[in-house]
Amino acid sequence: MTANAELLARRQTAVVRGVSHATPIFAAKARNSEIWDVEGKRYVDFAGGIAVLNTGHCHPLIMQAVRDQLERFTHTAFQVLPYESYIELAERLNALAPLHGPAKSILLSTGAEATENAVKIARAATGRNGVIAFTGGFHGRTALASTMTGKVVPYKKSLGPALPDVWHVPFPVAGGEVSVEDALRYINFIFKADIDASRVAAIIIEPVQGEGGFHQVPAELMRGLRRICDEHGIVLVADEVQTGFGRTGKMFAMEHYDVQADLICVAKSLAGGLPLSGVIGRAAIMDAAEPGGLGGTYAGHPLACAAALAVLDIFKSEDLLGRANAIGARLRAAIDRMSRANHLVPMSAARGPGAMVAFDVLKQRGSNEPDAEATRRITQRAHENGLILLSCGTAANTIRILVPLTASDEIVDEGLAILEECLVA
Repeated sequence: MTANAELLARRQTAVVRGVSHATPIFAAKARNSEIWDVEGKRYVDFAGGIAVLNTGHCHPLIMQAVRDQLERFTHTAFQVLPYESYIELAERLNALAPLHGPAKSILLSTGAEATENAVKIARAATGRNGVIAFTGGFHGRTALASTMTGKVVPYKKSLGPALPDVWHVPFPVAGGEVSVEDALRYINFIFKADIDASRVAAIIIEPVQGEGGFHQVPAELMRGLRRICDEHGIVLVADEVQTGFGRTGKMFAMEHYDVQADLICVAKSLAGGLPLSGVIGRAAIMDAAEPGGLGGTYAGHPLACAAALAVLDIFKSEDLLGRANAIGARLRAAIDRMSRANHLVPMSAARGPGAMVAFDVLKQRGSNEPDAEATRRITQRAHENGLILLSCGTAANTIRILVPLTASDEIVDEGLAILEECLVA
């Protein structure tokens, strides 16, 4: 039997240091919300491959759809020989997305491809270059995507200069030092000091910050951004790579707002574990790029398209939106109870819509002082005790829960019980 330690040693020799991992565990098998490592130990999965597995590991309908496609063909490149599944998926995404009027989609492979292509499309549509993003936001690790990401360590440190024409606005975290009014005022400062509004192509924002700590965009901020974009002809881009496909209790997190984005970036749980991403948007904007200006060799891969069509069927047949809200309520009730327990580490109450739930680990009760070291110990204890758990946040003190929406109440409760054990002070 191969041991985790043996594989870790091989990994350190063969794989670059710049690729990190949250645990020293090597997966051998997974089903729904459970994982077994190469030594046969079982884990409850509260990470979901970083929000990729809303439909769980190896859902039988997804597996069958991929097997069926494997028997037909694995690759042609959509730009060479197109195929119906790409078109069908685009049609279904266009119908689902919260957008007024005709919509169109492009399918890609990764979240970073989605955010970069959204900016390319916005630039083609507006004839402008500038991009405004937010501190704490995460938009990927490629050149433009990492420039838009609002966090230096580890995504920018020592990796060379950022690309030009990207500016960051302070994100208004509830209870923090920056208000919605401050954030909107800062955009006007940028217009006066750095770039005229007539040169800005896009404002990009996550409806709920993922890596930034599961902080939801206040409704007043989203309305203010929509107003600014309408006033100055700027494209509003919603990065729904992590929030999309049911995680927040809606198919898209933008459905929580009374305004709409122009473009929506999707990825992660779109294809149930296979690499697939896309941009959905207003047709007039989406068609701005010239033929050949968008695409990719593996973009909209047929196996991933087959999986994604199955994912959309599963959401409907298993009412995963309802399940997301039920799981979220269960998580929030348990975490809020834990936050009041004196024998556990100081922690905040739960936050986040639907099943996109997180809490902060603090140094003292009643304070907002982050405790990154305690957070690291908690996630380490978790995997030692059979729970896959991730942290995040600009201060590295947020515990985030991304359990599959197909998880049973029994599995969710088992994971919460392990979590509580790991929170003992």
